[in-house]
Amino acid sequence: MSKESSKSRQPPPKLGVIVMAAGKGTRLKSRRPKVLHEVGGKPLLSHVIATAGDLAESEDIYAIIGHEAERVRKAMGGTGVQFIEQAEQRGTGHAIQCARDSISGYEHILVLSGDVPLIQAKTLQHLMTLHLAEGAAMTILTAVPEDPTGYGRIVRRSPDRPEVEAIVEQKALKSEEQSIGEINSGIYAFKVAPLLKPLDKLTNKNAHGEFYLTDMAAHLNAAGEKVAAIKAPEAVEVLGANTIAELVGLDRRLRTATANRLMASGVTIFRPETCVIDAEVEIEPDTIIEPFVQLLGKTKIGIECRIRSYSVIESCTLGNGVLILQGCVLEESTVADGARIGPLAHLRPGSEIGQDAHVGNFVETKKVKLGKGAKANHLTYLGDAEVGAGSNIGAGVITCNYDGVHKHLTRIGQGAFVGSDSTLVAPIEIGDGAYIGAGSCITRNVPSGALAVGRSRQVTKEGWAEARRTRKEGQK
Repeated sequence: MSKESSKSRQPPPKLGVIVMAAGKGTRLKSRRPKVLHEVGGKPLLSHVIATAGDLAESEDIYAIIGHEAERVRKAMGGTGVQFIEQAEQRGTGHAIQCARDSISGYEHILVLSGDVPLIQAKTLQHLMTLHLAEGAAMTILTAVPEDPTGYGRIVRRSPDRPEVEAIVEQKALKSEEQSIGEINSGIYAFKVAPLLKPLDKLTNKNAHGEFYLTDMAAHLNAAGEKVAAIKAPEAVEVLGANTIAELVGLDRRLRTATANRLMASGVTIFRPETCVIDAEVEIEPDTIIEPFVQLLGKTKIGIECRIRSYSVIESCTLGNGVLILQGCVLEESTVADGARIGPLAHLRPGSEIGQDAHVGNFVETKKVKLGKGAKANHLTYLGDAEVGAGSNIGAGVITCNYDGVHKHLTRIGQGAFVGSDSTLVAPIEIGDGAYIGAGSCITRNVPSGALAVGRSRQVTKEGWAEARRTRKEGQK
């Protein structure tokens, strides 16, 4: 094998990723850390970490945290990334100084902003490809927005070449540079060895008294290293959020992109601009989403479902052919194929609705297993209960699951019939095929096939009402 072919098959160098997430976000006027503000249903930083995960293993991703560090650490704890604390937030250059020991073992690092959620993995791949191909010490991801006001500009050595001569802040632009529209995005690739050499040469002699990573371009050029640049396909990818209005704008873009992606895959979304669909929602083809629906969290919906208007579904799994009628609220529940929910039903966390089961209007469930074909169609509360296949739960039935200290389980067998306005005091078991008379208060187990009636005997006094009226008239 030739040296050239051997070299071409070498695996890419191991990549470290630094995510800048230490800032306060003063202009947001919020006590919450900037990177924990949500767009598209999850924090800004979560979006960036997820994208970084397409290029590097989680243990090679480092979030630099500072303001409300423990709060950010806790929120991102499940991602598997590493954390580096920047106790004093003294600029992006200072952040890299804080990360010196962590990055020294990598040949190359990628530096991302924790508040830029629209950045695409393929754009970062193109950045790294150019960086490696050019043998650059620093490669800058740039963009050309409609209005570059306020951004540092990229001065290239030649318009058609990647080499960068300088990054110039707007107020320092020369007259011949005023027309430059290419901006610095704040996203970079670095070769680590030449980055670390001049790292301590960064100074804070600027209006904000901070150490800026942008100054590294001048230091590397002075050292004879190559500084390159590549444009992002769309300027929106590098947009951050400094105000609540900008944050809402990013949210709108993300949700629009999610809706368009789902519709391109065969999902019908009527009036998508009225729907709130989080970025991690998955929907199979031939499902119909009506206007004013909210699909949140990690919701998954199967094929040929219909979600009618004003329903809110959060972190649920729906099978195929499920019908969710108007105004339902579902949370952390599962609904099997062919089930029908609503209108105006509430599935609380832990509800498992079986195949072809019905949960009707003003029915609330919590930690319930409703068997195949079972029905609870009206005005019912089922909490901490198991209901067998084919059972019918009448209107106004309540499982009394809480004694003030502990929750208790109600078990209802297959093919049982629970009459309207019955209360089942848990712990209790109703056997297969058993009947509960309407209006009963059931406190003891009911065997299979039995009838249980737990109500006081009716007393009828003929003529009582007329006698009462007569007495009242005589007292006037």
